[in-house]
Order: sequence, then structure tokens, then C-alpha cells
Amino acid sequence: TLKEFINPWTNRNQSPFVPFNDYTATVIGMVRDDVSFNTVLSANILYTVNAPGLPAPSAANNDHYATAEADGVDFATALQQTTQTAVYGTPAAGVAGVWTTRAGAAAYFVLGTNRAQFRFTMLNYLCHDMQTVMDNTRPTDRIRQDVARSPGGDSRVFLNNCAGCHSGMDPMAQAFAYYDFSTTTNALVYTRGQVQPKYLKNPQNFPWGFVTPDDSWQNRWRSGPNADLGWDSSLPGSGAGAASLGQELENTTAFANCQVVKVFQTVCLRAPTSTTDQQTVGTIQTDFVSSGYDLKKVFEESAAACAGS
Repeated sequence: TLKEFINPWTNRNQSPFVPFNDYTATVIGMVRDDVSFNTVLSANILYTVNAPGLPAPSAANNDHYATAEADGVDFATALQQTTQTAVYGTPAAGVAGVWTTRAGAAAYFVLGTNRAQFRFTMLNYLCHDMQTVMDNTRPTDRIRQDVARSPGGDSRVFLNNCAGCHSGMDPMAQAFAYYDFSTTTNALVYTRGQVQPKYLKNPQNFPWGFVTPDDSWQNRWRSGPNADLGWDSSLPGSGAGAASLGQELENTTAFANCQVVKVFQTVCLRAPTSTTDQQTVGTIQTDFVSSGYDLKKVFEESAAACAGS
């Protein structure tokens, strides 16, 4: 159940039918071991498979996990917790939960501009795609040069559409400025202190746009309509690097609600559309947060609620 629940988060096609990988293994392990789920985007954590005859886990291939799946290894007992630094050699400063697992990097840091990592995080962890968080009231000064300000010669397209997403996304996606996924080595690339060229591509689209100097980020959605996502007031709303951005996102009300709704749908085989179901989800969400973000508890409470309905 967990494997098919998590697999869609690991690829852009959102398919459950992908090989077992380090992203899925890590989330399964966190659920099994009651690891606080509001560290999934920030912790230096990795789960490997402790079973005989497996290739060693590698930053350059998925053989360790694919072979474990092919061999029918029991993931309920064989997964063991370690760190990405210990297994892959990723500097601790560059580790950010499932974002920097090999599967997470291969799916969302490859090519492009790293905005995909942000967009799919919103989709998978806050249950919002970009069109539902568009906000044309935010400043546009940190939108990168590659975004044309007059697409097709019409500036209204930028002002009414493009800016609504990029004005909030670009200042936060700057946290990923030191990351890439190499199609040559098939591994995550982290260049601390050096902005990846993908952040500086296509400057001719708007030469006066923002030039990324580092991996500092700022959340401009803490005010305006997206304040409704429920940002944690104890956090500063800005920082440097992916792990601190992960903490910003994984401590929102939207994050907690998203996990509960997804689990409810998985266990109960229906969306929580009725008044009774919505009340149940609200209660489970409260328990989820108060339990220290124990996602196993969400599965248990959802199962109990559905069995009694």
C-alpha cells in the first residue's frame, strides 16, 4: 500500500508503476519508524535495504533498490535508516530530505530550471498545483531573466498569467540554485556556493530580470491570498538552501491537511466530500500535528474511521 501510495510522488508522470527507489524506500521507512513526517523535505535521512546479495546503494544507479524489489525483499523488516551523507557522500549542507534522494533529483533536478522541483512539491505535499496559488499582487523583482515579460509581444500575458506563479515561485525555488542532476554520471550534483548555469539561462528573454547570486530564498506568499496555506509564524519565512525551504513548506497547515486527505482517500477509497468525512479529516489532522507528524497514526485513524462508516 505504501509503495503504490508514494511512487507517484517520485516521477513527473505521477505513475505508481515505477521501479522501487530510494525516495520511496525513505518515505516507507519514515512511516514505519514513526519518524516525524514534517522532516521529509529537510532531514539528512535515507533508507537502504538490509538483505543479502544486493548491490551496494549508489548515487549513480538504482540497482540496490530495483534488485531488492525483484528479489521480493520484505520492506517491512529489511529497510534500515541511515543518512544521504553516509551513503552517497552528499555534504550535509546539501541534503534536503527526499528532494536530494537519487530518485527525487533524477525526476525534478534534471535539465530545466529546477522550478519542477518546486511545482511538484506543491502538488505532492501541499495538494496545490500552481494555478491554484497564482497571486498577481506579489512583487515581480525576483523573477529570473528567462521569463519573457511580453510573451508573443503582449505584456498582459505576463502580468495576468506568468507573474502570478513566478512572483512567488522564483524567490522560493532559488533555494535549489546549487543543484543539478547529471545525465552523464546519473547522479545528483551539488555545487555549494556556485549557482548552476540553468539559473542563468536565456538572459536575453528579459535582460533586466533577476540574476540569481546564491541559494537564498524568500517566501512572499506569507501575505496575500496564499497566507491561507497556514505558514508557521515561528519560522522566519526566508533562509538559504533547500533544507530551510523544506522546513517552511512542511510546517504549513496545507502540508498537514494534504497528507491526511491523501491517506484518507487511499484507505477509504473515496474523497472526503461529505460533512462527516470532512469532520473526520479535521480530527485526524489535529491528531497528526499533535502526535509530532506521525503519518502511521494517520493511516490507523483513517482505517478505523472508514471501518466504522
